[in-house]
Amino acid sequence: MSKCTLFDKVWDSHTVGILPSGHTQLFIGLHLIHEVTSPQAFAMLRERGLKPLFPELTVATVDHIVPTDNQARPFADSLAEEMMRSLEQNCQENGIKFYNIGSGSQGIVHVIAPELGLSQPGMTIACGDSHTSSHGAFGAIAFGIGTSQVRDVLASQTLALSKLKVRKIEVNGTLKPGVYAKDVVLHIIRTLGVKGGVGYAYEYAGTTFEQMNMEERMTVCNMSIEGGARCGYVNPDQITYDYLKDRDFAPKGKDWDEAIAWWNSIRSDADAEYDDVVVFDAADIPPTVTWGITPGQGIGVNELVPKPEELPEQERFIAEEAYHYMDLIPGAPIKGTKVDVCFIGSCTNGRISDLREAAKIAKGRQVAEGVKAFVVPGSERVKQQAEVEGLDKIFLEAGFEWREPGCSMCLAMNPDKLQGRQMSASSSNRNFKGRQGSASGRTLLMSPAMVATAAIKGEVSDVRELLS
Repeated sequence: MSKCTLFDKVWDSHTVGILPSGHTQLFIGLHLIHEVTSPQAFAMLRERGLKPLFPELTVATVDHIVPTDNQARPFADSLAEEMMRSLEQNCQENGIKFYNIGSGSQGIVHVIAPELGLSQPGMTIACGDSHTSSHGAFGAIAFGIGTSQVRDVLASQTLALSKLKVRKIEVNGTLKPGVYAKDVVLHIIRTLGVKGGVGYAYEYAGTTFEQMNMEERMTVCNMSIEGGARCGYVNPDQITYDYLKDRDFAPKGKDWDEAIAWWNSIRSDADAEYDDVVVFDAADIPPTVTWGITPGQGIGVNELVPKPEELPEQERFIAEEAYHYMDLIPGAPIKGTKVDVCFIGSCTNGRISDLREAAKIAKGRQVAEGVKAFVVPGSERVKQQAEVEGLDKIFLEAGFEWREPGCSMCLAMNPDKLQGRQMSASSSNRNFKGRQGSASGRTLLMSPAMVATAAIKGEVSDVRELLS
């Protein structure tokens, strides 16, 4: 009798062969590309006289370098314009579907693929971006890859990979008001560490994930990479199928019924064997904010910045570095920390449900004096839906800026950057030194609702105080 995880089933069904190195040659069912990691990959193909083997399995968009205020061409940044032209040319020459600005479907690659129905259960998905793990929310095995691997997928539609172990992360119970999917994944990373997942795929299970909608599951899977895991996934269920039904690339008619039968068959078996199992109680998870320079340096909003002696010995060196860089005092509350910039967006938290939760906080309130707050929808479709619902007006009336879709200040490969030592409350995924565009800028990660709360209060605050 089978005792397989979804990871085992998807991996085995996409195995082309075992290479002499011992690596598995894995077929990739969907390849997503953008303007930053693809130009060099296409150049390497041309040097070898090669063309993409299955261009119909590659889909492109532009997200990292696009300005979110003035998108007139040519872009003011000549390098950004060069990347844009390169992507346009490579897609045109190779017959690759490209969702450009103004197509109605452009946006962050990990937002548009799900909303188009491209991301489906049982697939292998690759993209030259570390947060490709987002697509695991659909029961797919999704890998972020480097530029040379982008070349390999274009040339052969395969990747050479070592098979991962599987850790089941079970969270049970109902989240308390003011606690969101972002808090769940920050709590997991805080507990297991930023290297805890090295060599693993994370399977998210338990009643908490079963209650989550697809966008919440995407947020959790998105940040698997921040916990060291190569990928993260949730077993597909009726919530998955309801989300996918009637989307652009979802199966239709008889194909839909057959797809669901297959999708159900790839779920982890009830008696599946795991390499490790970790269990959490949803009731123990508070609104969480990072205080340091890794996503694992997180605490509940009402907790104190940990003192060195309270930390495991191996974490003390990076903690000392974080205290100095962030200008935070061990033993001091994180609540009340002044913020200069508040950013709502990114592939982690730039979807419509994220904007709705933030708008609940912003409605009828005003951004604190001296705080720059802005909202960046994850895609053109998200932006359009938000405007239909009037969310843009709520944000604008509260003093937030309302922008065009893109990665924006998450990576800051565009004009949206921190200046000097500014402190940012951010709904993105990384708080590394210099991450948001300033070599000395500081980032506090939190949920979109918590970012909106910080914008209103002008400091790190507990979202529960503003929830009606």
